[in-house]
Amino acid sequence: MATKPPAGDPAQDAPQVAPPKQAAAGLPAIGHTLRIAQQQMGLARTARTLLKVNQKNGFDCPGCAWPEGDERHTAEFCENGAKAVAEEATLRRVTPDFFAEHPVADLAGRSGYWLGQQGRITEPMYLPEGADRYEAVPWERAFEIIAQELTALDSPDEALFYTSGRTSNEAAFLFQLFAREFGTNNLPDCSNMCHESSGSALNETIGIGKGSVSLEDLHQADLIIVAGQNPGTNHPRMLSALEKAKTSGAKIISVNPLPEAGMERFKNPQTPVGMLRGTALNDLFLQIRIGGDQALFRLLNKLVIETDGATDEAFIREHTHGYEELVAAAGEADWAETLTATGLTRPEIEQALAMILASKRTIVCWAMGLTQHKHAVATIREVVNLLLLRGNIGRPGAGVCPVRGHSNVQGDRTMGIFERPAPAFLDALDKEFGITSPRGHGYDVVRSIQALRDGKAKVLFAMGGNFVGATPDTDVTEAAIRRASLTVHVSTKLNRSHAVTGRRALILPTLGRTDKDVQASGKQFVTVEDSMGMVHASRGNLTPASAHLLSEPAIVARMARAVLGAASATPWEEFERDYAAIRDRISRVIPGFEDFNARAARPEGFRLPHAPRDERRFPTKTGKANFTAAPVEYPKIPEGRLLLQTLRSHDQYNTTIYGLDDRYRGITGGRRVVLVNPEDAAELGLADGAYTDLVSEWKDGVERRAPGFRVVHYPTARGCAAAYYPETNVLVPLDSTADTSNTPASKSVVVRFEPA
Repeated sequence: MATKPPAGDPAQDAPQVAPPKQAAAGLPAIGHTLRIAQQQMGLARTARTLLKVNQKNGFDCPGCAWPEGDERHTAEFCENGAKAVAEEATLRRVTPDFFAEHPVADLAGRSGYWLGQQGRITEPMYLPEGADRYEAVPWERAFEIIAQELTALDSPDEALFYTSGRTSNEAAFLFQLFAREFGTNNLPDCSNMCHESSGSALNETIGIGKGSVSLEDLHQADLIIVAGQNPGTNHPRMLSALEKAKTSGAKIISVNPLPEAGMERFKNPQTPVGMLRGTALNDLFLQIRIGGDQALFRLLNKLVIETDGATDEAFIREHTHGYEELVAAAGEADWAETLTATGLTRPEIEQALAMILASKRTIVCWAMGLTQHKHAVATIREVVNLLLLRGNIGRPGAGVCPVRGHSNVQGDRTMGIFERPAPAFLDALDKEFGITSPRGHGYDVVRSIQALRDGKAKVLFAMGGNFVGATPDTDVTEAAIRRASLTVHVSTKLNRSHAVTGRRALILPTLGRTDKDVQASGKQFVTVEDSMGMVHASRGNLTPASAHLLSEPAIVARMARAVLGAASATPWEEFERDYAAIRDRISRVIPGFEDFNARAARPEGFRLPHAPRDERRFPTKTGKANFTAAPVEYPKIPEGRLLLQTLRSHDQYNTTIYGLDDRYRGITGGRRVVLVNPEDAAELGLADGAYTDLVSEWKDGVERRAPGFRVVHYPTARGCAAAYYPETNVLVPLDSTADTSNTPASKSVVVRFEPA
């Protein structure tokens, strides 16, 4: 039987610390999964729900975007995926009575963990101007309030339409269609904060902002480099793919400032041998200093170029542009500077080079450890250089693999959720619907916050997610949000964004992935795109948490009718009635989705086209894959300071906090900890167990402080520290972003330590 939510916030002032683990998954993962699932769902509902996760006739996990193979396990989920499902399929409920008992000020004083533990929101809730708590409101009134605010704006560009990566293809397509018919390209999304740097680099270099590999490619690779990524916590099912690659003879290099249990040894819970002994994954661990990756890959590229016969001359000649510029820039790479930037030794880099030269098929995987720096785009372009030099794009077992962190974040971008849409996409959209989409670029996430701060934006409508909790510079962001005239959040559960509001606020409760979706034409399904470009259906199997919930497509369709009225010729009612009608329109607007309904009905789904992978055709401005030669950058750390990266705990998915432990890193009972190398700690006078305030330093001179963190002596790279977000988002300056992509530089925060 499910348990009740916590009545009060658990104390987090004395986290316990043990040595970090040396292996991931295994029996502890199974036990933790079952315990969390039972607390949220009860035993019978747990079995009924988890056995449908990622199955061909089931629903897509609302967690990460890692793909499934054609053959599925009975339990096709990981520990963190099970937690995500349990949180959504919970039997706990947040009713209007809850809001009557808890003023907004009370909610604002609660932790994200406590808010999320309360359960599913059951009815639309409205916070009138000047009121101290939410009140229930009929759906019709909610849409009337939205219409009042949007139609009263001086310009459509005063509205912001944010999208979370959980949103389905069908809902995302309708959402961007509504925004553009309304008259704005202000479509910020969670990609702006994570893999925007990947898209920016890949579009320039290979002509498409997505990864080029499949799951089968990983199984066939000779060498897999995992850089700036922690699969054991953030994408645990990836460990199975790495294990299979190792079994087939692949070598693995991990590049990370922190040792991670999942890369050291994976105890596969699907096999008896895996449970008992596990598989060592790392062949080489490069414990790099934060932000030193571009310097590392530049030197490796120099060494490849200087090695006789190491480059794929035919591929370079036929398929690439800019090789001579790279040769000139790489020639300037310096061993001494690279060792300073990376903190690595010469033998370590030479060993990595030997593994690269021995591999005929190389894949590089990465995540936020590469994308959230000022020089993130240049770093990823340098990764692409390495692959191009040896012809490792467009052949089996090789390519680029940016690992997406949310289940349909890539699909949302494919559907047009982008503040800088391609003219061809807008032309196709306009032709299909008889509208005139705006052509000017809209606001991304950082620019949206700046627009709210500066009074240039007045309404924020968020399709899922936790905008306040996910964004940088917490104090600035929250002050900006409070300047809005209306904030609207389409949500399944409570989070901090419901407690930090505009003058008026709405919470619109929606169906989750696990819920049955029945509309006027019958039971519906939605589709999602995984991290490797596979599109497939998702069908919930649970009775919705409340009869008052609407699906995301229904919410968009009803909002559009309320706002656009009779002036819109778009068949919004038809789209709500039958999602197949949405897919028909997608098939005529977006290349690769031809015959969408028939192909989505296939149990295995279908793969989207990818010109570099499929044809070795590169749709860039030059018509070829582009080598690049940006100047090498890396963070310079002032004396007496450390470079902080923000990261997740193992009991966390993005801003959703499942618990207060980080099992693999040995942390229990609290989240306000900062991981510091013991030698750095000794130099700074930071005793293990001492409490400190973290104060970030940036060129604007503003003091940003995160108080009361327990110091944990931990084997981080020298000069580097780590702490969990969203607690440390307050330290990340809003204007500290990656060049080109404008992604917050959350992995490169200079901090000093002051006594708590």
